[in-house]
Amino acid sequence: MSAFKVLRVILDAENSQRLLFEDGFPGSVDEVIQEVKRQCNLNYTFRLQFMDEHFDNAFINLTRVEELSDKGTIKVIPTVNAQCDVPSLCHSVVQLPLSPPSLSVSSGSIDTDILSSSNLPSSRARWPVNFPVPQFSYDSELKLQNGNAAYKEDGTTLILDLKLKSNILETLVQEIIKYKLYCSGKELNAVAKALVSKHPCLYEKGSFTGYGGWKVSLVNKLAMYRTRLRKLGCTEVTINSLKNKPEGKTTPAASIKKPRRSEVNYCPPHPIGESDTSLERLRVELLDDVTRTNREIVKRKMEETFSYRRQEVITKEPMVQDFKTRWPAFFHMCEINAEFKRITTMLLQSRFLSQLDIHTDKMIKLFKKRGGVIGTKLKHILENIEKARTENTEVLRKLILEGLCIYLQEDPAHLFREYEELLEDCNREMKQTL
Repeated sequence: MSAFKVLRVILDAENSQRLLFEDGFPGSVDEVIQEVKRQCNLNYTFRLQFMDEHFDNAFINLTRVEELSDKGTIKVIPTVNAQCDVPSLCHSVVQLPLSPPSLSVSSGSIDTDILSSSNLPSSRARWPVNFPVPQFSYDSELKLQNGNAAYKEDGTTLILDLKLKSNILETLVQEIIKYKLYCSGKELNAVAKALVSKHPCLYEKGSFTGYGGWKVSLVNKLAMYRTRLRKLGCTEVTINSLKNKPEGKTTPAASIKKPRRSEVNYCPPHPIGESDTSLERLRVELLDDVTRTNREIVKRKMEETFSYRRQEVITKEPMVQDFKTRWPAFFHMCEINAEFKRITTMLLQSRFLSQLDIHTDKMIKLFKKRGGVIGTKLKHILENIEKARTENTEVLRKLILEGLCIYLQEDPAHLFREYEELLEDCNREMKQTL
């Protein structure tokens, strides 16, 4: 008889559970799917993906049972026709590339799949590893095709006419803004390099890199495009206009507000038909809704007011306490996860746990090397870690974080609060209220 096997199955962004195989894995993928349906009580059609450690724990379509491993992770992907049967997928969501999900997340994790304003043209994707050079106009492609053939034959570069160069730059800018409006020099270098790699006839012989002139042209073209967008009222650009800059910083290059690394939906426009007035009305309603603990209404209104909230954070830069007064619903765990997903398109909680699992061994080595008083405190943690490694993933994570606090000379009590202590605090507060 085959050995007992267990898998973690991700049902959607908010739910995951264990999948038990007492007699080992079945003989086919279809049988695995049937077992998922039975144990998870699913009544819709779906396919499965598994977490592949060979590709940085990315999810890959499951085609063979041999690809499964004990204590591995699989993910349920509803088919198009079944999406209306799944409550968490009823909303229209743009699927953007995500970072590797969690290696193991408890069924109580509250990561969310909300991406506010995902149906708007301003919703952006993450910057690609390899920039995809788009298709140019038909006549431009013909010229480039002939130029590439000549370059391959005798190394002759193409002499650009104004129309061809303009079309190339305009098309590249349209592709760039799918990802961001403000690009770093490194990113524009990548675009120019990709262009010359695909069309070697555009190589610049007088340039050190062979594409330096293209980068300069892209910088200028993108700047002119942002000027056009500012006149059209694009919020991501208007926040950097001179009239919106603080006193003492009235030069064009001063205090440029642009996305940080991983920020995708940095400053989206308001939903169609909404204004500051209507969204402020929703914010005031949220103050009352959050006291009634109606999660679905709060969730919906927080999504609708995402653009209003982001513009407030970016332009006014409020203190945390002031922001908490205006947006108390934001400081709930599920809403923090949701906001992080809206801005970065990544899952906060599963991303954190994934990286924690990946770096566990390295942190254990650090703990063992630490000496002195800190090392003495860590010895007890290390003993418990060795026991937890084969028993309980959740306990292991808690111990690693506790050890990290000690290693950094922080008090773990500020991070962890035991259930009994929390219960005592609640009872004490209730007595004071009564």
